[in-house]
Amino acid sequence: MNVSELTLVELRQRLTTAGLCFGCGPFRIRLRTPIAELLHDLYAHYPVYSELGIDDYRVKLDWASWSRRWVRPIVRFTADGPAPFTDVPVSRALPTLEWGTNWCIATRAHHFLMLHAAVVERNGCGLILPALPGHGKSTLCAALTHSNWRLFSDEFGLVRPEDAMLIPLPRLISLKNQSIDVIRAFAPNAHFGPLFYGTHKGTVAHVRPPLNSVVRMNEPVKPSLIIFPRWQSGALLNLESIPKDRAFMLLATNAFNYEVLGELAFNAVAKIVQNCDSYSLVYSDLTQAVQAIDELAHNAHD
Repeated sequence: MNVSELTLVELRQRLTTAGLCFGCGPFRIRLRTPIAELLHDLYAHYPVYSELGIDDYRVKLDWASWSRRWVRPIVRFTADGPAPFTDVPVSRALPTLEWGTNWCIATRAHHFLMLHAAVVERNGCGLILPALPGHGKSTLCAALTHSNWRLFSDEFGLVRPEDAMLIPLPRLISLKNQSIDVIRAFAPNAHFGPLFYGTHKGTVAHVRPPLNSVVRMNEPVKPSLIIFPRWQSGALLNLESIPKDRAFMLLATNAFNYEVLGELAFNAVAKIVQNCDSYSLVYSDLTQAVQAIDELAHNAHD
């Protein structure tokens, strides 16, 4: 069963009692919240689990003050302890839930090497897209996901340290500001949630992971390509090969928990870089960027 097979009444009942237990990639998440409508739509494809079992994360997004529930209501995110964020208006509940879940993974999932990277896959070619915030990583990931690539993640490149395999984590793709209209134009079939204005990242919207990406979320892939993207207004497409020693340093720098894992992280990054061709990509035209990546992937997998 997946979330879409629950009626809205059934979903609300689970969310407000023992919690909705659902799967996303390698994680089992138990969520409690009175806010069900958006989840029924955007979480539609995620599998629903029995209430019995061991949860990786127990998260709660609830009213911060019952006395203010009806007048300027605010909500609070918690995860088995004190709130890691300040309370927010209920109009920003979904972005807070997504950022809060990211926080849980980033601070606790140290059995994986976690790269600050988007990851996609096509025909057995695992592509890692590490980038700093604002470099167009999620935008490019959304475009590839709607160009016959399978979504692993737009935020977390999960690597199994023992064999350097990429592990899917197909969460909502979070887009900000002008990227929202760019993807609406590029992929009219993309399933968008509502716009959220006035967040600390500006205007935010979420794209639902395609069904195929969620159905196949237990299928890891070997990394084949590393591309460090950077969107630059008006720039001509520029794709350059990166030597392996520099690729190693850049990839290690983009890991959330490289220092925590130590030798395991070093060995995993070394294996990835050894098995992958690495490139830098500067682009302004999304269609050109996707075409260039498609060609690289085709050649890398021949």
